[in-house]
Amino acid sequence: MPSTVPDTPDTPGTPTTRPRAAVAMKPAAAAALLDARSLAALGEVCDLAALPTLDDFGTDRARAVLADVEILVTGWGCPPLDAAALDAAPRLRAVVHTAGSVRGHITEACWERGIEVSSAAAANALPVAEYTVAMILLSGKRVLERAHDYRTQRRRDNWLATPDRVGNYGRTVGILSASLIGRRVIELLRPYDLPVLLHDPYVSDAEAAALGVRSVGLAELFARSDVVSVHTPLLPATRGLVSRELLDSMRPDSVLINTARGAVVDQDALTDVLRQDRIRAILDVTDPDTLPAVHPLWECDNALITPHLAGSQGNEWQRLVDLAVGETARWAAGDGFAHPVRRERLAFLA
Repeated sequence: MPSTVPDTPDTPGTPTTRPRAAVAMKPAAAAALLDARSLAALGEVCDLAALPTLDDFGTDRARAVLADVEILVTGWGCPPLDAAALDAAPRLRAVVHTAGSVRGHITEACWERGIEVSSAAAANALPVAEYTVAMILLSGKRVLERAHDYRTQRRRDNWLATPDRVGNYGRTVGILSASLIGRRVIELLRPYDLPVLLHDPYVSDAEAAALGVRSVGLAELFARSDVVSVHTPLLPATRGLVSRELLDSMRPDSVLINTARGAVVDQDALTDVLRQDRIRAILDVTDPDTLPAVHPLWECDNALITPHLAGSQGNEWQRLVDLAVGETARWAAGDGFAHPVRRERLAFLA
């Protein structure tokens, strides 16, 4: 890392030199994320190479830029940092990613060379958790269905005859996986009268209790919950984890929410269960992410399908950039990353 001067009250952790940096992501991502304010903020903490962004490490310009880069600010569409790319970047020591998953561009060669990696996954977790909590509460009041009926009938129903399955008092929420997002959902649910169950084989009963939830087995989570919210990453072991058997075990009129990855759920089984009108589903992800126009899920009135919008969008991108700026400043000052990605944890991350 660049050398630093001793901390003083006026210049705590101020580096003597700013690290040479470059932006590597697809141009559309750079246009969305890096407005003038963001570029100016990055320019305060590093010596940023001029745009356009790097989206192909094999070009003459990319090799010229990479030759003296110490830190890469990456985003969606960053090419893989394989051995060839790293050979062109002999001074590269760190990568700051302005999105969540680093699987698309961080390779074994990066770890072997000792490159430090940071991710904005924690910042991206918040809007996903907010979406999830909003959908839990809206589904409890059956807002979307009742609004549709109101629009169709143009008259109010008899509110005194509302069935007791409607409402958010004492409704049990099941969280599948204490991931960054799963933990944030648990945190945001604390003010509500919603008991929370958790299934995560890597979380002990004591840790679950510290989170304010009760740890249960996978089958119990689905059988006892009024809402099951899926937050597990897509790994070989989790593909199709939400099986037909688990879906069949869900309480009548319960809700499955998936903001993780579509393939974590057996989609054919889910379609069958939804067509039986036993449960409801809120799906921000499917498999594939954009369903074919003729897919039967589109015809299920008890499924709300949104276009993978729960993650950061619009003004929420600024939160990702702000985190990246902060991480770059910390690294430049010799303080290390606040949000490091650990090689040994990569197998458990999305």
